[in-house]
Amino acid sequence: MTVSGGNGEGHELNQLSKPWGICIDEEKTIYVADQGNHRIVKWKKDAICGETVAGGNENHRLNFPTKAIIDEVNDCLIIADLGNKRVVRWPRRPDASREIMIENIICIDIILHQNQYLYILDIEKQEVRRWKLGENEKVIVAGGNGCGSNLNQLNNAYFICIDQEEALYVSDSSNHRVVKWIKDAKEGIVIVGGHGKGADLKQLSYPQGIFVDRLGTLYIVDQGNYRIVRWIKGAKEGSIIVDGNSNENQLDGPIGLSFDNENNLYIVDCNNHRIQKFDANN
Repeated sequence: MTVSGGNGEGHELNQLSKPWGICIDEEKTIYVADQGNHRIVKWKKDAICGETVAGGNENHRLNFPTKAIIDEVNDCLIIADLGNKRVVRWPRRPDASREIMIENIICIDIILHQNQYLYILDIEKQEVRRWKLGENEKVIVAGGNGCGSNLNQLNNAYFICIDQEEALYVSDSSNHRVVKWIKDAKEGIVIVGGHGKGADLKQLSYPQGIFVDRLGTLYIVDQGNYRIVRWIKGAKEGSIIVDGNSNENQLDGPIGLSFDNENNLYIVDCNNHRIQKFDANN
């Protein structure tokens, strides 16, 4: 079912334009990076319209934002402001001021771990860096050796996620694989794909959004195959949980994904300008 957008591409608050990344809070409110409208939209559960909470006008500018995440401790959003080459802290309180956290970085994805470590995927340098909030020190935790297919390299990586043991997962899109970087490792381990571009259940085609659960199961937007696949930890091949080629579940340019606290799966259906919701248990 469509839970956000789905009314054609546009700038009205019941529409989206090329949405990219999402995050979902405990109340099932969705924060959408409405990239084509240069804004972050908050979409409450069962709402028919969203609410602009960042960007969207001349006085509060964003430029093709790709992700917003919630910093509960500081009651703010942290936004990957791709086109402005920065990461910004955007308060949820109207009386607080905005802050540029990191400048001169082409950041496409961000995650916040344990409310203190910020992981940032730099698409220009093809590397993931870790910052501890409140400190200036940065550590490269994946990539950073130029664009390529070696195990210490990435090629058009767009999304990241992290597990309970602080291992980092990267959707290494143009290498058609997902790579796991154990904490402090100098190179990654291919755990999904890596068999060339294809539609076999051992293969991926331009993977995008990824999510890892507490059991180590990976959920992957297999964009080039218009599907969502699930890889149980240690499996030799994946299983299709959403076939975007079917009439019922048609997807066009699926890009991001996330889960709520009841295991509902949300897919950013970019070229259809909507967010779709599925039961991942079916």
